[in-house]
Amino acid sequence: MFKAAVITCSDKSSQGLREDRSGPYIEEFLRDAGFEIADRIIISDDKETIKTNLLHFTDERGCDLVITTGGTGFSPRDNTPEATKEIIRREVPGIGEMLRAESYKLTKRAYLSRSVCGIRDRSLIINLPGSPKAVKENLSFLDDVLDHGLKLLQNLDADCGEEG
Repeated sequence: MFKAAVITCSDKSSQGLREDRSGPYIEEFLRDAGFEIADRIIISDDKETIKTNLLHFTDERGCDLVITTGGTGFSPRDNTPEATKEIIRREVPGIGEMLRAESYKLTKRAYLSRSVCGIRDRSLIINLPGSPKAVKENLSFLDDVLDHGLKLLQNLDADCGEEG
């Protein structure tokens, strides 16, 4: 069983001005997929706050997967990709590319997402948009990729050349 954390990055939600609907959906999706949920939190869009929490869940809590929601757009306060880039050791551009390409089939604005995906030691970090609709769509695209990628990252699937 993989351990995951969900981080909602939103000034408004962290101040209680807007209900977080994306974080709970991600948590439910992961639970249904068999993940142990370490925590689900709501934080501000402050870059240092995002970095601190990413490091907490990867380095201190040992989460295999950290999914963020929010902060991937064009707003001056959208800092999630920059915070993620500063703490990952290896980028995984294919996941972000796949999410944008699949999302584009549903909305032409998909390519405005600045989501980043990357690896810090044995933790995979995936940035998702903040919109509940976009989160649901993106999670549906990740289904097979998550399991296989996490197994490879944890060295649980030595035969990576076979199609699954």
